[in-house]
Amino acid sequence: MPTFNVEMFEGRTIEQKRAFVKAVTQAAVQTIGCTPESVDIIITDIKPENWSTAGALWSDPRPE
Repeated sequence: MPTFNVEMFEGRTIEQKRAFVKAVTQAAVQTIGCTPESVDIIITDIKPENWSTAGALWSDPRPE
């Protein structure tokens, strides 16, 4: 049973999340031969203030 843990910035709509999990489930079924019922996807919404890349928080202004 594949389980996918996805972390992304908050703000996606429920419709976007539905489309995303449907596409990931279909890709798993097609590529690894599992059943759709065996695919679990856990989405964790992260505030930009709790995510950092290259030592800068994503909530901080980005250099242009």
